[in-house]
Amino acid sequence: MTISIRLDPATEAALRRQISSRGVPLSEFVRDAIRDKLAAADAPSSAYAIGEPLFGRYASGDTDRAARRKEILRDKFRDRHRR
Repeated sequence: MTISIRLDPATEAALRRQISSRGVPLSEFVRDAIRDKLAAADAPSSAYAIGEPLFGRYASGDTDRAARRKEILRDKFRDRHRR
């Protein structure tokens, strides 16, 4: 597929600086930029979706930890003062 686009002078200058510093042809740079943009569009967008693979990874195994938080803290404080 062939595409033609018009760029403002500042964008064109920035593009030319990038391709000359990287030493890649313009077409390769543009193809990579399009692939990156498409990949970002397909990527999860919510904070939950981004962190989902990590949730539960380091779990304590206590399923009622939030409900027992006061009891757990009380036990920790009690243990600290017994030393």
